[in-house]
Amino acid sequence: MSIAGFTLPPGGVLLGLGCDLIEVERIRGVLERHGDRFLERTFTAEEQAYCGSLKFPHKHYAARWAAKEAVSKAFTTGIGSHLDWTSVSVYHGARSEPLVRLDDKAAALLRELGGTGVMLSLSHTETHALAVAALVRA
Repeated sequence: MSIAGFTLPPGGVLLGLGCDLIEVERIRGVLERHGDRFLERTFTAEEQAYCGSLKFPHKHYAARWAAKEAVSKAFTTGIGSHLDWTSVSVYHGARSEPLVRLDDKAAALLRELGGTGVMLSLSHTETHALAVAALVRA
C-alpha cells in the first residue's frame, strides 16, 4: 500500500504517533502581535509562501503549528534541543495531500530511530486546527 509517498509493506512498523489541537484564534493573535518575528522563528520560507498567499493565512499557519507539535510528539522530543520549529516543514504532494519535509537535524533523528518517513493528516475549522503525525519504518 502506498500512502503519502511511502510504500508500506505488510509488517511495516509504526514507531511514534503524535497529535495536536490548537485554537486558530491563538495563532491569529500571535501573528498580529509579533508578525514577521514569529513567522521567521516558527515557519519555513516554503510554509510562509504558501500560507501568506491564502485569504485566511492564520488558519493554515495554525494547521502547520499543530503539525510541528504532532511530529515533535511522535518523535517524543517536543520542540527544543532535538527539533527546532523549522525542523519540520509542511508542503503539499501531487494530490494536495500534506507531506512533511525534515531538515538535516530531524532527518538524522528519524534515521537514529530506524524510521523511513513521517505520515501526516491535517484538518481545520473556523476555530481549531488538528494534526496527527506518525513516524513509520517501511
